[in-house]
Parts: sequence; C-alpha cells; structure tokens
Amino acid sequence: MTDNRVERRLAAILAADVAGYSRLTGSDEEGTHVRLRERLRGLADPKISEHRGKVVKHTGDGVLAEFGSVVDAVRCAIEVQRGMAEQNATIPQVKRIEFRIGIHVGDIIVDDNDIFGDGVNIAARLEGIAEPGGVCISDDAQRQIRGKVDTAFEDIGPQILKNIAEPMRAWRFRMNASGSAAAPIEPPVDSTQAPALPDKPSIAVLPFENMSGDPEQEYFADGMVEEIITALSRFKWLFVIARNSSFTFKGKAVDIKEIGRRLGVRYVLEGSVRKAAGKVRITGQLIDAVTGAHIWADRFERDLTDIFALQDEVTLAVVSAIQPKLFQTEIAIATRRRPENLTAYDLFLRAMQQYYATTREGLAETIRLAQRALELDPRFAFVAALAGHCHMLNVILGYAIDPQFDRKEAIRLLRLALSLDDSDPETLALAAAISAFMVGDCENEVEMAGRAVALNPNSFSAWHFRGWVYRNAGLPDEALRSFERAMRMSPLDPLLYRLYAGMGFALIELRRFDEAIAAGKKALRQNPSYSTACRCLASAFAHLGRDAEAREAAARLLEIDPAFTISAWIARAVQSNSKLLIEGLRKAGLPE
Repeated sequence: MTDNRVERRLAAILAADVAGYSRLTGSDEEGTHVRLRERLRGLADPKISEHRGKVVKHTGDGVLAEFGSVVDAVRCAIEVQRGMAEQNATIPQVKRIEFRIGIHVGDIIVDDNDIFGDGVNIAARLEGIAEPGGVCISDDAQRQIRGKVDTAFEDIGPQILKNIAEPMRAWRFRMNASGSAAAPIEPPVDSTQAPALPDKPSIAVLPFENMSGDPEQEYFADGMVEEIITALSRFKWLFVIARNSSFTFKGKAVDIKEIGRRLGVRYVLEGSVRKAAGKVRITGQLIDAVTGAHIWADRFERDLTDIFALQDEVTLAVVSAIQPKLFQTEIAIATRRRPENLTAYDLFLRAMQQYYATTREGLAETIRLAQRALELDPRFAFVAALAGHCHMLNVILGYAIDPQFDRKEAIRLLRLALSLDDSDPETLALAAAISAFMVGDCENEVEMAGRAVALNPNSFSAWHFRGWVYRNAGLPDEALRSFERAMRMSPLDPLLYRLYAGMGFALIELRRFDEAIAAGKKALRQNPSYSTACRCLASAFAHLGRDAEAREAAARLLEIDPAFTISAWIARAVQSNSKLLIEGLRKAGLPE
C-alpha cells in the first residue's frame, strides 16, 4: 500500500521582496536586476546562512527562506535591513532597493525542494503589509522572540490579510536611514487640527502616477481617477474626499498615513498607469491609512482603443473590486469593537454579517441589531429596509411563526424606509424587492428598481434586487440581464447564492432547464441550507424528466423546510409569474 502522506514540519518562514519593484524596473530594468542580484547574493543569502537558515528559492524580486528558530529568522531580518540601509545611504531615493520582510512561525508542507502551506502564505502576506526597510511578524512569532531579541516590535493590531480567513494580529519593526530602529510613528505637529474620521467608511482616491512618459496618459489617468471618485460617491454609506482635495497631493511623495490624517480618511486608493505596445496597464492598491495595511491590490491590462470606453471599463473593474472588499473590512472591524461602544453604523455592520447567512437565527439577529441601530439613529433608512427584508425572508423561507405579523412588519418597514430616504439606491432596491414579494404592484416595483440602478449603476444590490423584481413581474429575460450585471459588479459577493437562485428561477421560466440546474447547484454549494436553491433544482430536474434527481432535491428541500407545501409557498409571497417553476415542483412530487 502506497503511503500518500505529505511531509510536514514546524518552521519559521521569512519572505522578502522589493518595495516598488515594478516602478524600479520600469525606469531601469537592467540596472535594477543587477543591483537586486548583488543585494541577494552579497547580503541577504549570506545572512540567512549565517543565522542557520536555508534559502528555499528566489522569487524574482525577493527570497523565501526557512529557519529552525524564529529567533534566528528575526535576527537575520533585522541585520539584512540594517545592511540594506547602510548600502542605500549614498544612493538616490528613486534608485534604492528596499526590502519588505514578513516572518511567521507555523506548520509547513515540504515537497522536494519547495515548501507550501499556511505558514508560507501568512509570511508572504505579512511581507506585503511591511513598510519598505521594515519587518512585519505574526503574533505567534512575537510570542516566541519576546525577551530573546534586543529590538522592540510595535503592535499594529489585527490585520486583514489577503486569502487568510481571520484577521491576524501583527507586529512591526522599522529601520531609519541610519540603520537603527525608527521611533514609533507619531502624528506630525501641525498648526491645524486634523479632521476626525467620519462615522462611516472614508476614502480618498489619489491621482494615479503616470509611468508612461506620455503626456496624453496624464489626462487619461486623471480622468480615470475622477470617474472612480464619482462612482464611489454614489455609495451613500461611503464618505469620499472630493477630487480637488485628493489632487493637492499630485506629484508629491507623501506618506499614506499622513495623507489619511490630513484628509481625515481611513482608506486611501493609489495606483499607476503605464502605456506600452498598444496596451494600458493600470495597477491599484487600497491601503488602511490608520494601520498601513494593504487591503487590496490588483492589476488591469486593456487594449488602448477608445480612451473613454477604457476609462469606464477600468473604473467599473476598480470600483467593483474595492467596494465589497472595503465593506467586508468594515464588518471585520465592527465585530472587534466592544459592545458598549457601538454606534448605529457598527450595529448595521454586525447586522449585515448575520444577514449574509440567511438562517432563521441569523435573520432574527439581523432584525434585533437593526432595531437597536434605528433606536440610535431613527433616520437610518437602509437599516429600516434591511429589517423589512428580513421579515420578508422569514415569510417566504418558512421561518415565520406568525407569517401575517412578519408580512405586516415587512410592509411597514419598507414604507418607513422610503419615507426617510427615497433617493438612496440601496434602500430603493431593497424596498422594491420587499414590495415585489409582499405587495405585487409590478409597475411601481419596476419603477423603483429602475431608479435604484440609475442612481448607482455600480451597485451590486441595485442590480441584484432589480433581477428579483423583474422575475416576479414575469420578465425573465430582463431579470437574467440584471443578475448577470450584478455578478459583474461583485463577483465574490457573500450574497451570490441568492443571485444564482434568482438566475435559476428566471432560466426555468425561459425553459433553459440545464442552465437553471447549473445555477441552482452553484447557489447550494455556496449556502447548503438555502431552500430557494432546492426549489430551483427540484423544478428544473423534474422538467427534464430526471426524476431521481428531482426527488432528491425535493427531499433536501423538505429537510430544510419541513412544513413546505406548494399551496402554502404560493400563499407566502406573490408567485403569479412562476407557472413553470410551480409546475416543476408538482412534477417533483412535492406535497400540494
């Protein structure tokens, strides 16, 4: 019998790369390559060996190394950064090669001459949030070096690391130009009082750096930033700094934390534009200006054809990437705050975390948190709509103990939300969806959903709920287009399972049963307890004569919703345009 077990061991991992490598190679590719090779072979590699470490591989612009002791790894990192600072002392800032180093101690997988696993991934992510010339280590590493390393590390609190499920506490060490430890960052003395952070997420979009040497690209870059600012401004839960303030930093080398302090924002988006061979490459990164952590970074490359169409396309790509990521970061921050210090906005963020799961308990907790938020801020329209939508879901998912009470509450809260603010796209979209299931005034609901997407064409929620409104109105083609547009807005959204189920319902009414099955399966994979996805699958399988699979989906539906009957479900919500869906449920053998 073959032993397929992989080799594992506990190790300290050091990951290093060059800060601003793309910028350096863009201005001097060959010179940068030569200087980097000298730094790696002449400084980093010998130091790693000296401290009993092993170079696992060079990564193009950096190095990955393994140590048996995290104390050795940290001492090595500090000596490497001190040596780099000394070598950079006589080199102009624009040509300096500065390492960022991340260190973590954890379990790794060993495969031939390479290493893998969470231990490696976390070290790499910590390197990504380290400052140029600095070292960032995990809390696990900090505990093991405490009292054993002369250098003091600064606690920077929990950090959101890319592709790491939970926030991780991190510590940092910064080197100044002389090669000694830099003092902890203090706000600079200023004659004017820095503005306080708003009580909602705040962001500044800095002018993108033109790396093309082509003045035409300057106009393109500036125009694109203006488009991004305009698009972000449509999200009413965001506080966005106006273009004129952001552009005062154009061409200036200013620390991100200082920009955040001076503008009074938590987040800063920066980027660059480079034109080459008929293409434009745009990079962007979203930074937490309070902690210095990198929340998101990506690169977009497009053909340089219609410059204005390209601006629109990149704006959409950037906004649809950072908006959900920023919202998830805000939720993570809110869940760490002490309960006695919560504001209405914190309560709303906590409510959204519960709302995403669509469980009976999650919806009940969402309603409770939304009610507390409304007590603190009676004019918080979206929270009223959110609570109304939860009451609606209680009815249509069979969670309600008293369906008539939940129905009345859903309608009362949608009317309250609209009376407070009928110009907020997210509030309008939720209200339209509640009305579509609880009232059934198609003309009014389609008009509200249309206004929502007109007010914010970049809103996932607006397009998502527009899809449900149009499906209930008996317009499955338009519903499908709305769901597809929503997916483009937020391809990693926590609510995608609802979107897939909506697509499945629309596809059934269009007799595209195979596609409906694919959509239903995607919904169920993302949320195995979502009964709506089971209804989609049971009906679509039955229409195709795949009886065994239809009965299996029906049985799963009854496990999730034991009281389900077709007549009760029709009575729960407006289903007048679900003829093929209902016919399929009957064919699947679900109780009448």
